[in-house]
Amino acid sequence: MWPYPRILAHRGGGTLAPENTYAGLRCGMQAGFRAIEFDVMLARDGVPVLMHDPGLGRTVKGSGSVFEHDAGDLVAMDAGAWFGPAFVGEPVPLFTEFARRCREQGVWMNIEIKPAPGFEAETGAVVAALAADLFAAELAAGDMARVPLLSSFSDVALASARLAAPQLPRACLISALGPDWELRARALDAVAIHTNHQHLGPQMARAVKETGLGLFCYTVNDPGRARTLLDWGVDAFCTDRIDLIGPDFA
Repeated sequence: MWPYPRILAHRGGGTLAPENTYAGLRCGMQAGFRAIEFDVMLARDGVPVLMHDPGLGRTVKGSGSVFEHDAGDLVAMDAGAWFGPAFVGEPVPLFTEFARRCREQGVWMNIEIKPAPGFEAETGAVVAALAADLFAAELAAGDMARVPLLSSFSDVALASARLAAPQLPRACLISALGPDWELRARALDAVAIHTNHQHLGPQMARAVKETGLGLFCYTVNDPGRARTLLDWGVDAFCTDRIDLIGPDFA
């Protein structure tokens, strides 16, 4: 059974605000969302920040790689100007501060562990340990519906997260489900499969659901497609089009 919200705002505000920022979080909340997906990567000093790309330049002004800068330097960079003049000066969030704000606002989190190449194990361990510490009370009370779900394309990162915080739920991110998807999920004690909806059909959706695993899709921006996926038994999905697909769509 999927205990989490069913419709998530992708990276905070979808297409309406710069991704992985406080502005994105506010935008999603203003649209009624109380569940978001976002990406976390380690800075050079081992401090996790919200970031999707390992290289600077697309969403954050700067050059080089994220792991060539300390977190304090990244926080001072502009993560909003690329999106529009209204967001100039939007900072790169520190993961702990961002997650704490989500918790305070009652916003559930799908935290994608997005390690820079070569930092898979370290990123998984750091993010999991910090998340477990932040949600220690919920974990102790068994209130798992409020505890964040960790996901990653990196099995190494997820295995490291399991060692650091085995009590936190994990999900395997797999773009297209090959013959080993269930084996990978079981090896990591995952609770769900997260997959690209473009590669999913009704038979595969049924196969995943028959194993008892949760099934989550990214990134669903067409309401018709969203309805089809839900009809197939998909438990949840994230969307960029929070203006077309609201939090109560399911």
